[in-house]
Amino acid sequence: MEHIIVNTNSSDPFVEIILNRPHRRNAVTGPMVEELITAFETINADSKVSVIVLRGAEGTFCSGLDLKEFGAEPAPEWKLNFAERWQQLHRLVFDSPKILIGAIEGAAINAGSALALACDISIVGNSSKLQVGEIQRGMAAPMNLAWLKLRHSEATSARLTLLGDPVVGADIVTLGVAHQCVDDSLVVNHACELAARIGSFDSDGVIQMKKALRRSYFSGTSEEWLAN
Repeated sequence: MEHIIVNTNSSDPFVEIILNRPHRRNAVTGPMVEELITAFETINADSKVSVIVLRGAEGTFCSGLDLKEFGAEPAPEWKLNFAERWQQLHRLVFDSPKILIGAIEGAAINAGSALALACDISIVGNSSKLQVGEIQRGMAAPMNLAWLKLRHSEATSARLTLLGDPVVGADIVTLGVAHQCVDDSLVVNHACELAARIGSFDSDGVIQMKKALRRSYFSGTSEEWLAN
């Protein structure tokens, strides 16, 4: 089974990337990261695409790392360089000139919240849950912290990372982490409608605006962003 699905419809001005491990609530593994890297490399190079919708299959965005797979014996071969490849994925997202819209259904936890925070604009549902919970496990959260530092205030970052408690529904919007909260059944529809609207704009203009926005907040490279 594919770990992600890339939906490209010639009638739509955007591409969907769907995390596709619903039996594990779309939890992250090494093979999923490799497929995401390939997808972003391909889409980033496609001049006809200016918007990406990122979502999870079957009503859940991403429940974090798949700890069952990470703890398997013998250890999977991909585990050895997972951290490096995970960072590479986020560098590709950082460098992407495309607008990334998150359809955050269900849960976005730990590694899942890092993917959610990576989105330029997000739509959440009334019962959607965003949780940067690594502190409760005694774990680091480098990618969550990197995106929070780029996009949000220290107060917002502290609320999410120092407590590690979930933020639900409209409270995610109140924090400024999501754009809109809608009925759970409408999250994907609203995200795709927003993607279609932005995708109808002049693609060169969209890409230049994204680049200008990024430069106004951080003028360095993705490597420098992660090093900070």
